[in-house]
Amino acid sequence: MRIAVIGAEGQLGSDLRVRLPGKIIPLDVPAIDVGDESSVGAALGDARPDLVINCAAMTHVDNCEQQAQLAERVNATGARHVAQQADALGASVLYISTDYVFGAQPARRTAYLEHDMPRPISVYGHTKLLGEQFTRQACARHFIVRTCGLYGHAGALGKGGNFVETICKLAAGENPIRVVADQRLSPTSTLALTEAIAQLIETDCYGLYHLTAPDNCTWYEFASAIVHSVAPGREVVPIPTSEYPTPAARPSFSALRSVRAELAGLVPLPGWRAMLDTYLAARRVPGAS
Repeated sequence: MRIAVIGAEGQLGSDLRVRLPGKIIPLDVPAIDVGDESSVGAALGDARPDLVINCAAMTHVDNCEQQAQLAERVNATGARHVAQQADALGASVLYISTDYVFGAQPARRTAYLEHDMPRPISVYGHTKLLGEQFTRQACARHFIVRTCGLYGHAGALGKGGNFVETICKLAAGENPIRVVADQRLSPTSTLALTEAIAQLIETDCYGLYHLTAPDNCTWYEFASAIVHSVAPGREVVPIPTSEYPTPAARPSFSALRSVRAELAGLVPLPGWRAMLDTYLAARRVPGAS
């Protein structure tokens, strides 16, 4: 199978391009601009893929709020261009989406399933939901994968960082570690997600999937587990979201769970603590990726 990975230098794209089976064609800027239909057509025409995995996204949530047109160009219009060109080539497409398509039910306490109605509360969430819709409309042979709290080693190597590495750096310092305790999610490693995607693309079970840790926690609980592993004894201070204002609203609850993954025969992803342990163990090995 020939697989074009768009956004191949990002956290998830980096894992996909080195861990997926088949012939991988990595595509990223400046070789491809998903907001430019002709650029997408030329790049995919040269690649001749059987499958296109679209990881290209404007993921900085606050920047999306402040640059809404650019966010729409990348997350929504770009997704339409990729899906249209994949369909024209007879290829299938996989679009990476987000838990941020939810968020308008702050009192919710049960994880969102694939059939739940999305209701985003930020520009990022709105544009990613549009990207899902455009992908679905443009290419019948599509996978849409929503994930949550994504972190991977590529993000720790000068490409934007990730939450785990941020907490590790804070734990090595002396300042108080203050983390919001009223936002609940399903943190997921790029390694575990890549393994699930590798299984999914071997099927013809097209459609929408939630691929995340099957359990959930708050950012405070996630940070506390990180600190306990790398700096035992260091205190993590829980704070409310109101003490950490940001330009874009964050969901107070956006944990995901899947009912479709089991039906497709996928092996369940590990729990969030097991994923974190695997990540931290690799982090301690010199040269590990």
